[in-house]
Amino acid sequence: TDDILLIFTTFPDDDRAEALARTLLEERLAACVNVHGPMASHYRWKGAVERDVERQIVIKTTRRLVAAVEARVHAVHGYELPEFLVVTADGGSDAYRGWIREQVGP
Repeated sequence: TDDILLIFTTFPDDDRAEALARTLLEERLAACVNVHGPMASHYRWKGAVERDVERQIVIKTTRRLVAAVEARVHAVHGYELPEFLVVTADGGSDAYRGWIREQVGP
């Protein structure tokens, strides 16, 4: 379907985050990709509390492209288990939602 979705992931550095954003746009897998500035991530991993600097990435796309976006994220990511969270974007501007749909796909 063409539900509008927000996909959240993180990357450890600007170069890979920017490369993912460009790739998703060039391949029409996303209409917009926000790469946020460095942030501190605190998390549990393999029994230990960790802290790293990462960039939060928000990908705006449609439901039918989630599998392709996930495959692309895993292909370019260096993490053993990259964050990949999908949130349905209910509501919002009809015009903006229409623009997203126009930008993705063939």
